[in-house]
Amino acid sequence: MMAVGSRIYNLEPLFKMIKYKHLFGPVMSRRLGISLGIDLVPYKYCPLNCVYCEVQRTTHQVTKREAFFDIREILDELDNFMVTNPHLDYITFSGAGEPTLNSSLGQIVNYIKAKYKGYKLALLTNGILFSDKEVRNEVLPCDIVLPSLDSATPEGFEKINRPCPELKVADLIEGLIQFRHEYKGIIWLEVFLVSGINTTTEEISALAKAINRIKPDLVQLNCLDRPGAEEWVKPISLHTLKQVKAQLSEKVCVPVEIIAKVKYQHAASQPDIELIELLENTLKRRPSTAEDLSAMLDIHINEISKVLSNLYQEKKITAQRESRGVFYKWTS
Repeated sequence: MMAVGSRIYNLEPLFKMIKYKHLFGPVMSRRLGISLGIDLVPYKYCPLNCVYCEVQRTTHQVTKREAFFDIREILDELDNFMVTNPHLDYITFSGAGEPTLNSSLGQIVNYIKAKYKGYKLALLTNGILFSDKEVRNEVLPCDIVLPSLDSATPEGFEKINRPCPELKVADLIEGLIQFRHEYKGIIWLEVFLVSGINTTTEEISALAKAINRIKPDLVQLNCLDRPGAEEWVKPISLHTLKQVKAQLSEKVCVPVEIIAKVKYQHAASQPDIELIELLENTLKRRPSTAEDLSAMLDIHINEISKVLSNLYQEKKITAQRESRGVFYKWTS
């Protein structure tokens, strides 16, 4: 039980995963359906500092791989959850950092594929470390890999992704090409559009050339759901999205789609209702960041972020950027 104002909530269903440090969800993913997330790196460890990132700026911008956590700790959490034989479309390596930075990734992939054969395995990645053959080999057993390529030009890459100084977009592209040669599973390549940077004719042409070399199974165009890391990054209109889709579709040999927005759902409907009511009562009293809410409610940042994105789209919350981050407030 938890009191918020004058109301008492039974949060036993919602908080059933509090004991998990590395698992989050299951959540309804716009691309992967019901997905159980596994977070393999500490918060905001990433080689990139993307201007659109909805979990804000990278605090530990690194390229060196580390184990970060005891592998048994991660696998024990997974085993504990999986005894319930949950209905999942995917077990997904994701989180608020870059999963391939974890040097134990290959061992974890092999463990899941050996022990949980009935479940599909997905990887969400920026693809930066695919220039390393060892990393590519580690993720070959995954059923689907969803890398990113937001720009194929050095200028666009620097402006949008703000990489570690030693990283070059040419190496990212070559790593993705090599991965496609070696990988027999499905690749969905995400392009996150930032108006005025990678929506120009020149950028789209460069992207098309890279895509035709990478040969993913699908290209997915994405845009901002709620405030990103930088205030100047704004949502893109449906008209612009359709224009970019049309221009790319003319130039590439694979399908291109706009990622549809879907209403956030938790795997169980009641926890979803409880969480939204908790957020409403909290944000009516005190504007908070996603990180504040995650710590306060002891719920993974990715779950909080999905709910906030939906509420922001529905205009139930507003966002105000301040020195400590983006603060959300209930509208009425």
